[in-house]
Amino acid sequence: MTEDAMAICREGIHAVDPTVAIRRYITVPSEGVLRIDSEDYNANDFKNIVLLAFGKASSAMATACLSRLKEDELWSGLPLEGAVILKDDHGTESELNELEQAEKIVVQSASHPVPDQRSVDGAKRVLALAEKASEDTLVLVCISGGGSALFCEPQSPLTLQDLQETNSVLLGSGLSIEDMNVIRKRIETGKGGRLAAAAYPGKVVTMILSDIVGDPLDLIASGPTVLDQSRPSDALNLIQSNPTLQQLPSSVIEVIKQQAENQHTENPSLDAEVFERARNILVGNNQLAVLAAASEAEKRGYKPVILGTRMEGESCHVAGVYASIAQHIIEDGDYKVAEPPCALIAGGETTVTLSKQSGKGGRNQEFALAAALRFQELGLRNVVLASVGTDGTDGPTDAAGAIVDGGTIDRLAGSASNALEQHDAYPYLDQVDESNHSPLIKTGPTGTNVADISITLIR
Repeated sequence: MTEDAMAICREGIHAVDPTVAIRRYITVPSEGVLRIDSEDYNANDFKNIVLLAFGKASSAMATACLSRLKEDELWSGLPLEGAVILKDDHGTESELNELEQAEKIVVQSASHPVPDQRSVDGAKRVLALAEKASEDTLVLVCISGGGSALFCEPQSPLTLQDLQETNSVLLGSGLSIEDMNVIRKRIETGKGGRLAAAAYPGKVVTMILSDIVGDPLDLIASGPTVLDQSRPSDALNLIQSNPTLQQLPSSVIEVIKQQAENQHTENPSLDAEVFERARNILVGNNQLAVLAAASEAEKRGYKPVILGTRMEGESCHVAGVYASIAQHIIEDGDYKVAEPPCALIAGGETTVTLSKQSGKGGRNQEFALAAALRFQELGLRNVVLASVGTDGTDGPTDAAGAIVDGGTIDRLAGSASNALEQHDAYPYLDQVDESNHSPLIKTGPTGTNVADISITLIR
């Protein structure tokens, strides 16, 4: 079952390949016509193109756009410049080579999940290029998960250090990515529709690969080209209701307080002309990955049961629920969701609330470790669970996630309970058992990012 679970995970990730996604939505139906989703753009209506991309899938999305433009003589003949910001080690050699061949596209790596000076430099370059756009400029924007940290410029009077400390606090707070980005939009330039405003009056078409549960376009990468649905008071309420957020820099809290008290935001409003010239298209999301995983599970003889794409909550708590569902399916009883062999498939993004003594790991590793412990406690043997980040990264580790079964805990040394309590899943799961197998899943960067997928196989 382990091999089946891994194959199902791989198929889910492959389904959200950003190159495939972009080429699905951008076509060249006739000479001089670029069709993006259902709308046609004529090369004769534009004098130049600006290509902007940031996020973990930025290099793949940008090269796919370039590839389509090269298919048409008129579009490929227009002057083009751009900027691409990607996470360190997240672009393939072929992608980077193609981007470098486009003389006026600057490729910049930056840090994730905590931004660095390169993030700021890249954001300034992106905004500067956007501001050069005129009414006859086509601005193509490619956004994917991770964009909030990679495209990051502090709003005056805040500093990069303020944003770095803020991100570190947010990452350990247990907040959902949606709530984190409500706060980020208050303290950074370019977020909350301000990239679209910078590019006005250019024609902005943004293609978005979603890494957030429910696909709220205004929160993916903090919504640079989308109308901001949140307000400063929402950010302030989050800070006041979460004790961990009291650790945010005082300068950040003060900026948000002032915005809330004055009911003032720099983000463009609904009636702003900018949004008449901006279009946002969702090109890929977690649902696509989950559906592909379900299809592969069925091919392998399992009855697929999709539990949804809104898997949220503390990793260890969610794992307990999955173990209980597996137990009910295995035991005799009525009203089961399925009979074995079956595959429980879900997508989303759980959270881990860290403490000062926390060790090394990620939400998928913690999810798998908690599930393995519960499988052992319940005596479940014919169950395998795999949980992975579709981007190939789980927390600040080189693992994408982990795969476990009812015997995992018995095969490894040390205390699994202590590892779970101390949020130290990585060292525990990095062990190798007698068959030279480690529960950790290491895929390397996948070039995509649509949150996490979880596969539970039951026989």
